[in-house]
Amino acid sequence: MAVADKRCQWAGTDPLMQSYHDNEWGTPLHDDDRLFEFLILEGAQAGLSWSTILNKRENYRNAFDGFDVRKVARYTDKKISALLQDEGIVRNRLKVHGAVRNAKEFLAVQKEFGTFDEYIWRFVGGTARVNRFRKLGDIPAETGESQLMSKDLKKRDFTFVGPTICYALMQAAGLVNDHETTCFRYKQCGGKK
Repeated sequence: MAVADKRCQWAGTDPLMQSYHDNEWGTPLHDDDRLFEFLILEGAQAGLSWSTILNKRENYRNAFDGFDVRKVARYTDKKISALLQDEGIVRNRLKVHGAVRNAKEFLAVQKEFGTFDEYIWRFVGGTARVNRFRKLGDIPAETGESQLMSKDLKKRDFTFVGPTICYALMQAAGLVNDHETTCFRYKQCGGKK
């Protein structure tokens, strides 16, 4: 990043947050393994800051078998109990059980649509939505698309998929480009200055 380049305000001064902003957030993602990872992490974030989850990301990768959806879907009560003792992750019973449940439903969506990617991108018509927000305060917490996504995921028995979590997933996986228009990543993620 050049000295004159500006980041989105939320990236702050934390090097981990800046790296996530500069290299991942808002980049259109079409990889089911990574989409599953973001689904689990966004659900874990509910009620917490993203920096808390980002700082625990490697622990999550280790605890959840590299986010291997097939393995997570087969977790037993014994494995779930072990996860609830793991200080490296958020030890919330509902969130841990939800991650296992979501893995099972993720596999069901893959079976129905071929890939989770095919399913999730339908909510934006297959093409990333490019917004034109100038500052952090302009960015909504949810949108009509995230509300529809949430409703459909809940109908499919996913959990921790409210409209705000769905919108955070959409932002993280690049279904929407919510980089501030003054941010150097805005144009990189499909925005026009």
